[in-house]
Formats: sequence, C-alpha cells, structure tokens
Amino acid sequence: MPFGIQPWHIVIIIIVALIIFGPSKLPELGRSIGKTLNEFRNGAREMTETMKDEITKGETRPADSQPVNPIQVEPAAATIYPPSQSISTDASSPEQPGIFCTQCGSPNPADARFCKSCGKALQV
Repeated sequence: MPFGIQPWHIVIIIIVALIIFGPSKLPELGRSIGKTLNEFRNGAREMTETMKDEITKGETRPADSQPVNPIQVEPAAATIYPPSQSISTDASSPEQPGIFCTQCGSPNPADARFCKSCGKALQV
C-alpha cells in the first residue's frame, strides 16, 4: 500500500473516525473530501494543459529564423596579477596575490571564480 500504510492502520483510522464524527457524519465528510480532491485534480489538469499550450506556442517559429542565445559573456571580466605582485585588502591582513574585478574594482583571492563584492564572474 502507498506510504507504508498497512490494512490494520486503515481499520484503526476508520474506528477513530467513527468515534470522533459518528456514523451519521461520515458519509457527509467523505463526500466533502471527495469533492475537494476532484476539484484539485481538475485544477491541476487545467494548469498542465495551459502549460503545454504555452510551451507549444513558444516552440513554433519560422524555419529561417535563428535561435536566440540568451547567455552573453563579456570578455575580460577580471585583471589577474601574478604571484610576484601582491595586493592588500586592508592594513592588518598580509598581502596576497589576487584578482581585481573589472566591474567594481574590489580585490579577490587568486583562486576566486566570482567577485566577492558584486558576484560578477571573474575570468582566469
């Protein structure tokens, strides 16, 4: 059975429901739960159909048009300083070789892939 529920678990749930709600309320409770699940299924089905329609509309384009590349990379995003040169982030820290971000100008460690201040990709 789903979710690891054994048949005797279902029997215990039914007995507890009979004690709490009584035999006259159980059919009404079952109907309301059934209606709720049915509405949920219908809403989910409508949403998936809408999504499929939107996806198929987006896929249709003229055969002669070229696909658009959404990713554009800017060249030379960072300046690399060799280990012979060093930068200092503040007076108390030892000098370390590193990379300056070309966008914000902040110093970064030599092994950094992204700027620690602005998050821009550093090209190594």
